[in-house]
This record gives sequence, structure tokens and C-alpha cells, in this order.
Amino acid sequence: MLGPIIPNLWFDTEAEQAAEFYCSVFPNSRVRSVARYPEGAPGQAGSVMTVEFELDGNRFVGINGGPQFRFSEAVSFQVTCADQAELDRYWEQLTDGGEESQCGWLRDRFGLSWQIVPDGMDEVFSDPDPERAQRAMQAMLGMRKLDIAALRAAADGVPA
Repeated sequence: MLGPIIPNLWFDTEAEQAAEFYCSVFPNSRVRSVARYPEGAPGQAGSVMTVEFELDGNRFVGINGGPQFRFSEAVSFQVTCADQAELDRYWEQLTDGGEESQCGWLRDRFGLSWQIVPDGMDEVFSDPDPERAQRAMQAMLGMRKLDIAALRAAADGVPA
């Protein structure tokens, strides 16, 4: 039987720092194990090779593989938030040392992309009323961090 799919994230040398940071951001998270490079390996003997960690029950592996590869927006992790307070908290923590993008996207201090989105927004954007969906989409395109009340007001046609 196959196990779960576990994302592996390639870092230059900061996999352990990234795992510790992510575990501080997400509830129910922990570092599971740290493996170090042995003598004769491609990395410096004794330095961190991999870090296995869990973020709210989801397993990840961070690999210190060197500077050959960088993260891009082609892969991102979506965090669905119950309310504006939760959205604001994740946004603030993950942009600390990182950078804001648009439409709820950001890059954290390690270059990993995240989408911080409110629960239920997919319903607004797929509303059977195309004008309602269009108004919400136009409002979102003008935002960096998503504002749930403003998106709903736009969908409802209420002026900002």
C-alpha cells in the first residue's frame, strides 16, 4: 500500500530554520526528525541534510540541497482561513521577512509562495450571477491581502 504524498521542499541551507519557522506559524505542528550529512556525502559532514516536519498534521520534508533550485509561484500552498482574524494572523506571520504579492498571494522569507484565502470565497467567484462574480473578482484584483468584508460587499454591489 502506498503512503501519503509528502511534499519535499528544496532549500539551499536553511531547511531546519524554515521548518522551525513554519511550525511556529501553524497550530498542531512539529519537527519530526533531522538527518545530517554523513562523511563522504555531497553536503558538509554533520550539517543538516533533511528535516521532516508536520504542519497542522500535514507532513513535509525540507532538503538542504544547495543553491541550484529556487522556489517559484508555480507551486504554492493554500491556507484556507475561517475568518478575517485568522487570515490577518497568517498574512502577518508569513510576510514577516517576506513580501506581499496580489490577490492573497505572498512569498515568505524563504521564497516559498502561499495563498491566504477565506473559506467560502470560491462560492462568490463561481456565483451563478456573473455580475456578482465579476464585481468580487475586480475587487480581489486590487488587493494584496484579501479583505473578506470588502470582497463580499463588492459581490453584493455595495460601494466601498
